[in-house]
Amino acid sequence: MSITRFVRIRRIATALAILALPVATPRAAAAQLADTKALTAGAVKALLAQAEATARTNGWNVSIAVTDAAGDLLGFIKLDNASTGSVQISLGKARTAARFGRPTKVYADRILNDTLTFLSVEGVVQLQGGLPIIVGGRVIGAVGVSGATSAQDEQVAAAAIAAVIKP
Repeated sequence: MSITRFVRIRRIATALAILALPVATPRAAAAQLADTKALTAGAVKALLAQAEATARTNGWNVSIAVTDAAGDLLGFIKLDNASTGSVQISLGKARTAARFGRPTKVYADRILNDTLTFLSVEGVVQLQGGLPIIVGGRVIGAVGVSGATSAQDEQVAAAAIAAVIKP
């Protein structure tokens, strides 16, 4: 076989391989991607504002944390005279609610009523006051509140979510 003929055959094989490439690759790569809602900066500000208003109306000095779905902090406010410890607790409540997709009260109740296993799970805060933000069946973030009673903390978080996230 001559070198010229070999080069021609190689070029034809390469061209055929290139033409076959679209057939071998997925046609609708975009179909593999999910459309996911996310909290905007405006939504985070509105959540914090509503939570602050609810807490102030009731005279509760709290810390309020808002996280994304991964539990990473998006916004935070510590009201005047809120305890220093409430800062980390509010963030922990929000992270737990976001990462596990459930209110933190679920874990507080489980420890009080039937099992201590959640005490061994790193990063889980087993105190009421953290609520996930769920839109379209998916967790998009969470609100964690600390500084009042656990039920009051949850009341502040719930008021913020209800005022900003419409079903």
